[in-house]
Amino acid sequence: PPKGKGPQGKRITLKVAKNAVRVLFNGRRRLELSKMGIATFPKCLLDLADVEEIDLSRNMIRKIPNFIEKFENLVWLDLHSNQIDELPPEIGTLKNLTFLNLCNNKLTTKGLPEELTQLRNLRTLNLGLNCLESIPTTLGSLRELIELGLFDNSLTLIPKSVKKLPKIERMNVKRNPLPEFAKEEEPIDTVKRVESLYVVEKKDLCPICLQTCQGERSELHRLEDMTPGPSDKPTFPLLTTPNSTARDNQEEWRMK
Repeated sequence: PPKGKGPQGKRITLKVAKNAVRVLFNGRRRLELSKMGIATFPKCLLDLADVEEIDLSRNMIRKIPNFIEKFENLVWLDLHSNQIDELPPEIGTLKNLTFLNLCNNKLTTKGLPEELTQLRNLRTLNLGLNCLESIPTTLGSLRELIELGLFDNSLTLIPKSVKKLPKIERMNVKRNPLPEFAKEEEPIDTVKRVESLYVVEKKDLCPICLQTCQGERSELHRLEDMTPGPSDKPTFPLLTTPNSTARDNQEEWRMK
């Protein structure tokens, strides 16, 4: 197990790191170092720089070192729930990266380097729960993005280039001070909705309750009479121009 926790957090040795490598069902090797009390990105991981996936989530890491560029095979990198306030420009060298989770850190807009936009194969990017006041318009160059998490930040604008990403399927921007999320006044409900229904016989009701129920029933019938009912004439919306044979045989089809 890792050695005792000190001011620098738990020390991860190469032996510990090697024992933390898991081979996934798809053949990728994942270095699993989540919840280890790590405060500094372990330099010994350089001896495992050929892994495809790294999980360093739920630690106390503040900085991502520039030697992250050595991990050229990285496809998947999970750094959520740390203390990261900026990314090094070298993050842009991870050309194979398809998944990057930076949720729940301390990233500011200045902490997002322009090189982030060089991750052209990125499909999932989670920047939720950070300290972002704006999003670089250049993120619109990540044209393979399918999922983008921007929730729980201080964003007042989502750039058009990001909104119009060609492959985006899920974009979470909840809990940001965006104008389009300003709380609208709740519409007045003019229809009384029954929350509870109790069935009793008429004889068990007192005169006042009976009068109230009869009044509400009359009002309900009045509303029903005002509601246009379905037309008696059959419609065939899918048959825009039915031919004469179709018209002649409609009744026969319905009988069958």
